[in-house]
Amino acid sequence: MFGQAPQWVLANGVPIADALVLSHPEQCDRLRAACPEAAPTAVLAGDPCFDRVLAARPYRERFRRALGVRAGQRLIVLNSTWNPESFFGDGGAGGDDLLPALLPRLPREFPVDEYRFAAVLHPNIWHGHGPGQVRAWLDRARRCGLVLIDPLEGWRQALVAADAVVGDHGSVTFYAAALGTPVLLAAAPLHELDPGAPVSDLMREAPRLDPRGPLREQIDRLVEDHRPLPGPAAYTTSVPGEAAVRLRSLFYSMMGAAEPEWPASLDPLPLPGHEPVSVTTPLHVLTRVPWPGEVVVTRWAGPPPAAECAGGEVHIAVHEDTRDVDQLELADVIFRDGLPDDPRFGSPAVWTQEVLQRRPGCALAAFTVGPAECVVRTRGGEPLRLLSSPEAAVDPAAAASALHALLGAGEAGGDVTATRLAKLVADGGFAVRVGARRVRVRVAGLHPG
Repeated sequence: MFGQAPQWVLANGVPIADALVLSHPEQCDRLRAACPEAAPTAVLAGDPCFDRVLAARPYRERFRRALGVRAGQRLIVLNSTWNPESFFGDGGAGGDDLLPALLPRLPREFPVDEYRFAAVLHPNIWHGHGPGQVRAWLDRARRCGLVLIDPLEGWRQALVAADAVVGDHGSVTFYAAALGTPVLLAAAPLHELDPGAPVSDLMREAPRLDPRGPLREQIDRLVEDHRPLPGPAAYTTSVPGEAAVRLRSLFYSMMGAAEPEWPASLDPLPLPGHEPVSVTTPLHVLTRVPWPGEVVVTRWAGPPPAAECAGGEVHIAVHEDTRDVDQLELADVIFRDGLPDDPRFGSPAVWTQEVLQRRPGCALAAFTVGPAECVVRTRGGEPLRLLSSPEAAVDPAAAASALHALLGAGEAGGDVTATRLAKLVADGGFAVRVGARRVRVRVAGLHPG
């Protein structure tokens, strides 16, 4: 009954508002039951927030690209409200911190090229603990690829982009279910909720996360077996798409003024800034070469599951900006991203040469210059470009690891490596398989001709 009890809507027994905007007749019924004195102020005007989200759905792929989600990747949004019984809370009475306990498992169970994770935390979490503390708690997860979503401006776009939401009894999880997005409940404190409220129905009906079970298996099953629940969509608003018209009519009538002649409308959801995937923890890369010219690549931001490694080769690929600097001496592939004309690196060709000179154990250096292109250099070789189609791009760093595998994992001599590179150029490149995707990667000289 939060927000509808007498202490919230009355002052000295009188309604504090001339109009109390509600989105569904069910809320009007609940207001009459909770505080009949305020019932005459109820106005059914829909949900402008949900209307904006519905209007943004045609632009879903843009929002996904903004979050660095590639074709074939699954975006999993982790959502928590703000009390002790929430996903980010401690469960009350000294319980375990569920979300912080699960975060270290994500790099070990989810390949980075097949899954993308984003966290939407309630503004009160940020306010109560402070942004610095929240970022410190999630620092390792962020270096493994987790993106933190702006709690005020970015969460709607993240919901539109999401393939699944792991959440709790907060409103963002309910909105996700209303959109038909698969929802997995990490926390569902029914004792805190009115049993007659729609959110209680969701808590009873949606599948529950088993924190002790395999996480990837639960997420995949959630997405593949999903059947939208009708309740959240039905109860979020009874007048979808009408909030702007109804609210403007209400506001102008309260002012005693005539409405403008032009149609009422809501601001569209803005396109977020680009959040490129930046995994700076060392990557364990499993490669298999099923036949010449094709490489299967699976990368983990942590030690891969032992069962996954049978029949393949594992090498280490490390971002130059890693905080695990000792791993740079052990890396087979060193990569970074940046602008090709950034004077700090000289150029991609200069940077690759410097890396190989500085790191004698490194077999290949790769400078990513865009979402579908990087410049690579092998030891003793000339710089080359790896390019994939922008419409079906593979992470250029993954393509560099695939090339490393095709060249014999650094074991071939200089002449053999040069011969193999020349053949790849002549053949027009090679194929990379990441999860269910197969992407063609072209190998070309750094300069035309």
